[in-house]
Amino acid sequence: MTVAIDTPVPDFTAPATGGDFSLKAHRGQKVVIYFYPKDNTPGCTTEGMNFRDSYDQFQAAGAQIVGVSRDSLRSHENFKNKLELPFPLISDGDEAVCQLFGVIKLKKLYGKEHLGIERSTFLIDEKGVLRKEWRGVRVPDHVSDVLAAVQAI
Repeated sequence: MTVAIDTPVPDFTAPATGGDFSLKAHRGQKVVIYFYPKDNTPGCTTEGMNFRDSYDQFQAAGAQIVGVSRDSLRSHENFKNKLELPFPLISDGDEAVCQLFGVIKLKKLYGKEHLGIERSTFLIDEKGVLRKEWRGVRVPDHVSDVLAAVQAI
């Protein structure tokens, strides 16, 4: 089962920087969950910095940000510290959260196919209902689009 617009997102708990992340613990605030392929790669670094640079605006709009990739907690800690990210990063090594959101896709890299994370972002409202999703994200201007959506609900 994957999430769908205008339906409640099932609660989940996953290992994250700073301790386990539980969706249920964030009821009463909006949650922006963004999925990215890999720590310390150019697009993922830029996307993380864009969310970091807009973090105060997301907080002012009542939203928590959390990033998700299949990297280890150790990799996430290093990535978070290097970029000074003020939000948690979920380590989804078993792909449970990725499967819930349906972001594992067949991708091509250097002519070879592999399963990987499709860059995607999801906006969950204060009641835990999925309100908007962005799939196949292109990094430029994406964070400003997400912020506008957060401010609109």
